[in-house]
Amino acid sequence: MFRCCLIAVLISLSGPSPECRAGRRVIMQGDNRLAIVEADGSVSWEMPWGGIHDIHVLPDGHIMVQQDMHKVVEIDPAAKEIVWSYDSATAGGNEGRPVEVHAFEPLDDGRVMIAESGPGRLIEINRAGKILHQVKLRVEHPDAHRDTRLVRKLPSGNYLVCHEGDGVVREYDGSSGEVAWEYEVPLFDHPRADGHGPEAFGNQVFAALRLKNGNTLIATGNGHSVLEVTPDKQIVWQLSQHDLPGITLAWVTTLEVLPNGHYVIGNCHAGPGQPLLVEIDPATKEVVWTFDRYDLFGNSASNSQVLGADGEAIR
Repeated sequence: MFRCCLIAVLISLSGPSPECRAGRRVIMQGDNRLAIVEADGSVSWEMPWGGIHDIHVLPDGHIMVQQDMHKVVEIDPAAKEIVWSYDSATAGGNEGRPVEVHAFEPLDDGRVMIAESGPGRLIEINRAGKILHQVKLRVEHPDAHRDTRLVRKLPSGNYLVCHEGDGVVREYDGSSGEVAWEYEVPLFDHPRADGHGPEAFGNQVFAALRLKNGNTLIATGNGHSVLEVTPDKQIVWQLSQHDLPGITLAWVTTLEVLPNGHYVIGNCHAGPGQPLLVEIDPATKEVVWTFDRYDLFGNSASNSQVLGADGEAIR
């Protein structure tokens, strides 16, 4: 289940590598559990929890996730209790309206940014639940389940929004709400195909990160790929479904850029025998670590975060 050059746990490589090393600590949700898996493969913490589409570990070790896809909650892992929550289905004028939350982000100033699909807006709230700022989203194919996937606030104050239903990443000006940049995820001349696993195909984009070089890294969801796109919309780097020996990318979900420059890629709905997470060196596309816990998290584990030795997220 876990192998690294056939000797270390929590690692599954397609072949021997000079980068072969011990596993990483991970927090992930799947199969109705939220759990922390240690580098040695042991589960050090878990509690029952339903599906999520975003997760953040706070500096104090508390965990921020969704509940029932319309609440954002903060969990004290020691007590396994919810210590703060905001319900987008009933607050902020949304009562009686279809609303789902697929993305949120704790901000440095104590605010929490929440993407509300259905109402089609981003809000920033304080911990008392007061809306301090909001931005209306441009959604061409409105659907409370598919308006957004992951959203992140940029250092500039703008927002980078993945519109799953539109197949587009849009950057919104943080003040005016105007679209400052957008990128339509290409189909690369492939026909669309229904499903969630490797057999499906589309451009239902899940995640986007702004890199230090100004380019945008995009996880294309059921496009089975990761793209690096310049501001003028040129693809300068690409990882496709079968580029990694022995690995098949399915619904490509969360992205993390580690301090060493490596990418950690979420591989959801890929089926048994395939890793849930893959870490690669983007310079060589070499696989240096994989996380294969289908037995623990099942086939719908879309979100995770790599943790440092002290339990905090690696930033």
